[in-house]
Amino acid sequence: MLDRLQSLADRYDKLSELLCDPDVANDSKKLRDYSKEQSDLQPAYEAYTEYKTVVEELDAAKAMQAEKLDDEMREMVKMEIDELSARKRELDEKIRILLLPKDPNDDKNVIIEIRGAAGGDEAALFAADLYRMYTRYADTQGWRVELMDANMNDLGGFKEVIFMINGRGAYSKMKFESGAHRVQRIPTTESGGRIHTSTSTVSVMPEAEEVDVEISDKDIRVDTFCSSGAGGQSVNTTKSAVRVTHMPTGIMATCQDGKSQNSNKEKALQVLRARISDMLRQEEEAKYAGERKSKVGTGDRSERIRTYNFPQSRVTDHRIGLTMHKLDQVMNGEIEEIVSALTIAEQADLMEQEV
Repeated sequence: MLDRLQSLADRYDKLSELLCDPDVANDSKKLRDYSKEQSDLQPAYEAYTEYKTVVEELDAAKAMQAEKLDDEMREMVKMEIDELSARKRELDEKIRILLLPKDPNDDKNVIIEIRGAAGGDEAALFAADLYRMYTRYADTQGWRVELMDANMNDLGGFKEVIFMINGRGAYSKMKFESGAHRVQRIPTTESGGRIHTSTSTVSVMPEAEEVDVEISDKDIRVDTFCSSGAGGQSVNTTKSAVRVTHMPTGIMATCQDGKSQNSNKEKALQVLRARISDMLRQEEEAKYAGERKSKVGTGDRSERIRTYNFPQSRVTDHRIGLTMHKLDQVMNGEIEEIVSALTIAEQADLMEQEV
């Protein structure tokens, strides 16, 4: 591990030199790439720098302990050794986590699709609740939300809503949300006061750049139509809505939220690239289906991951057995505690695999 850390530190120092090079400063691509690489290395570099300092101070304290000391000084040295030893253990753990294999998509923006599944209108209303939950969480992270497409019902719920979250590290936190979300509550449409169970599905995909997924013009079909509102009625007499179909795979993407046909086409292509990339990723992962799966699941839309029980104000994440009795806060976007617990579970799983 120390050899790997030293190589990392050497690379960090080299990048510092490169970023001071006038030739690099005048090359925007190199400047951007080197800056990002150094930024990615910085947490491990700083942890390793502190680790070396702690080890040096610990060795010096142990050497002092071997000398002839009075009782008061011996007790002071012992306290210092205990403190430094504890900090060394903390840094050991921190560095192990920092050196774990990183998902190459973690820093990317995400495209999220939420659909009402089992439960009719109630499922669509819950899909709208999930959309609000994620947009409010995005606000707390300083991310920007961009609505790409929405199909509403007459009650204001979403049969389907597609949106992008723009912000560094968005995928690293939002990737755990893929799956089936189950709600247990008394619907507003229920006159008898009975608790119903409904589900909405969430799919989280990292944004795919054109260099990640190349789509040839000859492989796509573009159809235009009038935008529609709740219930399907037309709300626009111009054909600004766009549907793009990738002919080789049959994958489609629709966008009608933008003000112009060109804007909607570009958004639809973004969704299309993300869907194709997601399909290729799932095909690749299917090759290793026999291997041990992660504690936090496969990300499959059909996998039930969480239950929101309104009568008991309870949220349960079934993948890690986490239960919280603060449903109101969660639905208001306060999901960082859940995200952090899932991140820790994933890190623990990766460390087991590294052994």
